[in-house]
Amino acid sequence: MKQRGFSLLEALVAIAIFVIIGLATVSVQDHIIKTNEASISAFEQLEKLQRAMLIIEQDFRQVVSRQVKNDDNERFQGVIASPNLFESEADAIAFVRAGYFNPRLMLPRSTLQPVTYRLQNNQLQRITAPYVDSIIGDEPRVKNLLDGVEDFQLTFFNAQNTATENWQSGPLPKAVELRLVTTQWGEITRLFMLPEAAQ
Repeated sequence: MKQRGFSLLEALVAIAIFVIIGLATVSVQDHIIKTNEASISAFEQLEKLQRAMLIIEQDFRQVVSRQVKNDDNERFQGVIASPNLFESEADAIAFVRAGYFNPRLMLPRSTLQPVTYRLQNNQLQRITAPYVDSIIGDEPRVKNLLDGVEDFQLTFFNAQNTATENWQSGPLPKAVELRLVTTQWGEITRLFMLPEAAQ
């Protein structure tokens, strides 16, 4: 019996079908890879946001009424906040927090830490120093907590629940409302109770 092979046309049709299936598979794989990369990136950004909020919350939970110097070398008591303070491009806040871990006071510093938050180059920055009162040669440590921040605004509430946008030397506020405008997540608002108000 005579065997019949594929004609040229049949072979070309088979190759075309194989190529179409291959291209479709590559396209689907590419889409899956890009979706996965976008998901990983979004998850990493969310983790950064959550970590930043946790650090901010821990700082505000530990605020103490202690004298410290501002960027003009003037002393203030408790919390100070206003626009353009500490070279911020939006609001800025400075205070002293307790709970600065120092096991058995082995490190040459106290358990108090000066903390400043400011906005520079679309980055929410946290500035700290090992000593509350500056020492010659003591360089502050600047940490970028969050990227893609377009605005940073603060609102303060006193014991009578009256809101104000600036807070100067004196008693600690009852609460601080923080508002961030970010490129990734839009507007984020958080309210933090300060320790003296929480008691």
